[in-house]
Amino acid sequence: MIRVLIADDQALVRGGFRSLLDARDDIEVIGEAADGHKAVSLAKTLAPDVVLMDIRMPGLDGLEATRQITAEPGLAGVRIVILTTFGLDEYLFDALRYGASGFLVKDTEPADLVTAVRVVAAGDSLISPGMTRRLVEEFAARAKPSRPAAELAVLTDREREVLRLVAGGLTNDEIAELLYISPATARTHVSRTITKLGARDRTQLVVLAYETGLVRPRWLT
Repeated sequence: MIRVLIADDQALVRGGFRSLLDARDDIEVIGEAADGHKAVSLAKTLAPDVVLMDIRMPGLDGLEATRQITAEPGLAGVRIVILTTFGLDEYLFDALRYGASGFLVKDTEPADLVTAVRVVAAGDSLISPGMTRRLVEEFAARAKPSRPAAELAVLTDREREVLRLVAGGLTNDEIAELLYISPATARTHVSRTITKLGARDRTQLVVLAYETGLVRPRWLT
């Protein structure tokens, strides 16, 4: 059973999401929060598998709530999906840096929301369909190396190569085909890279790749 916490300041949004998710046999909504403070408190108390986090809430916003939750060692298994009304909210980049596993626009199709919860609960990253290309372009345009490249010294040459491909948006199957290895081996390389770099998931690997300068926008290379 996937345990979900919904954090949104609009009661109608919370109610709609709860009804949609509770109707699934493998998903259970275990709590609701109308602000960031409550979201952090409930996350600590309930340790949900997935938090659907509105980025704009009164008091403590979703960005800071995300930072506080991901900073808690005991909540390392909690995955956060940022909910936003806008296609590319200015705060989304910081949310990804803080450890959010992805984001969805609030008007996403019901089936996509359910799929998102399942995907993130399984440990994968998520970005709303149709937004991936724009996100990469925006992130690449803003990205400036801000972390020491020495952080990557713990990686083998193959793991660095895999990291570049992950940052390029390739799936495990695509990485396997390109490097002439099995999909299982590709998954192992990605998993080891996540562990060695202390990242929460693939999304943070992309952030790390840009921030350490391992990957740069094509127009800057």
